[in-house]
Amino acid sequence: MSNKMDEQITENDTSKQTVPAWAKFRSEMLHSFPSPFKTENDSLAEGIYLAIRELDKLKPEIVGGPAFLGTNSALTIDFENVKDSSLHPKMSSSNDVIQQVIKMFEGLPNWGHPLTMNNVNPQGNTAAIVAAILSEIFAPNILEGEYAWNVHQAELESAGILANLAGWKPKEAGCIYTYGGSGCWTYHLKYALTRVLPGSRNKGVRTDAKVICSQQAHYTMLNSTDWMGLGMDNIIRIETDMETNAMDTKHLEEVLKDCQVKKIPVASIVCTMGTTDASAFDPVEEVRKLMDKYPNPEGYGKALLYCDSVIGWSWIAFKNYDFKLNPLGFSDAVLPYLEKNYNDIKGIFYADAFGVDFHKTGFSPYVSSAFVYRDAEEFESLLSRGPSVYLQPRSPYNPLNYTLEVSRAATGSLAGWATLKFFGHEGFQSVLGGILENKVYLQNQMANNSEMVCVNSGDYGFVTLLRIYPKDVDAAFQFDRELKDVTFRDDLIKHNKMTQAIGDKLFEWYRSGKKINDQCTPYLSYSTGFRAAEYNRDMKDPEAVIYAIKIFPLNVHITSEVMDHVIACIVAARDELLSNLITP
Repeated sequence: MSNKMDEQITENDTSKQTVPAWAKFRSEMLHSFPSPFKTENDSLAEGIYLAIRELDKLKPEIVGGPAFLGTNSALTIDFENVKDSSLHPKMSSSNDVIQQVIKMFEGLPNWGHPLTMNNVNPQGNTAAIVAAILSEIFAPNILEGEYAWNVHQAELESAGILANLAGWKPKEAGCIYTYGGSGCWTYHLKYALTRVLPGSRNKGVRTDAKVICSQQAHYTMLNSTDWMGLGMDNIIRIETDMETNAMDTKHLEEVLKDCQVKKIPVASIVCTMGTTDASAFDPVEEVRKLMDKYPNPEGYGKALLYCDSVIGWSWIAFKNYDFKLNPLGFSDAVLPYLEKNYNDIKGIFYADAFGVDFHKTGFSPYVSSAFVYRDAEEFESLLSRGPSVYLQPRSPYNPLNYTLEVSRAATGSLAGWATLKFFGHEGFQSVLGGILENKVYLQNQMANNSEMVCVNSGDYGFVTLLRIYPKDVDAAFQFDRELKDVTFRDDLIKHNKMTQAIGDKLFEWYRSGKKINDQCTPYLSYSTGFRAAEYNRDMKDPEAVIYAIKIFPLNVHITSEVMDHVIACIVAARDELLSNLITP
């Protein structure tokens, strides 16, 4: 007995001596990698299940709970010392790390909460979330066919569906899933520069070609012109109509005529299709006609027409909707909004390319943006770089030859494709129409309060922008004067400051969990200049702009009762703010 035990101990000691430490640690780590084989107890499935259960614990238990995750809304990062970190010498466990990740979600906005309506940040749908997660497990790289294999169907079929909705020939079109609306803008600019300045690919941009867009265009125009080397000074901003906030085609024609006379090439004109705050749509068909009327000087290529439609794109899902029969039963008040938005967005037919953010009005997780182009043969040949020495074409589709990114995760393409498949026309129509039903209800309730005014009542998009004034002030009259009469400029600035203070107060209440009428404060935001005063059309006076509280009910869980609560909270914030200003 003793001899056998001694032999076993000796064998174990020998085994320990012959197995190097790295192999021991590697063996322990194996359980924290997904199994490549079928198994009943896969660590990945267990890890995801436990992580989701832990995340669920951060959600509020009651309907009126706060619109952030967890109970501590404080920003707990030690920004001064957080970078003073180093790699730990010892291994941890994957479960410990996951628990640390869960802690980071404490205080994060809860995008699915019915009180969250601060901006274009909707909750992702389950089909898209699951599709995105699956892409991370086997990591299809959609740079080319060998590493993507059949997963490339998501990008290719998305191109066909979106092109079909735009009225293009789907087999001739293409799309690239990229890193957000900024990525779409950058792709369009590279496409435009390569088309207009053919020598720029080898020699660089040596000509001050112009990018033309409206005053309402997204600030990513600065990112793209800067990073692409064209320079921010080569942006020309077109004035916008005072009523619609859309591009003024008369001013555009003046600019195009001037460029033609001076022999200055235009790289692209960008039509914004659904601005973030004003929900403005530029008149694409009219812009196309002007581009044809004023072509670039001889020696330069044809200017590109791009639609920045990352917010407004989803209205094309109303293609073929019978607005007279109204099969989904939208209210009479909402039907004109739906029809107007579809008629505005369908102008993308005239564009050379347009941008889509599924993570905005596609209700998908970040990041799932698609740059969609009409002429795949032109785009892909203009940007082609030729094959790589160590990647062999194993399928007919190898976008690494012309994309900005080489390694591209399939996360966005699978999320976007899954959403298109899940929603279909009726799904998009129902969700988008339901948002507008809430918006119309909200604006009707606001109309009953003379101290409030909707400052974008002429817009048909998702957002409601409002100003609230001190008690006994006729809001509609006061705002009309502030908008149109320069003698009311001081009033405009004063009430802008009050609007910002109310917005900050609401954010403070949201973060502190303050309750109004036994419900937590909603998560709202505000705009610091969604449009200029009418006497400041040239924007030379940076203070003569309109501030407004922003309500973006892009959330399927919102109800009319939530809209009533929003109004009550805004009034309460105004009252507290003004009461604190009164000297005892």
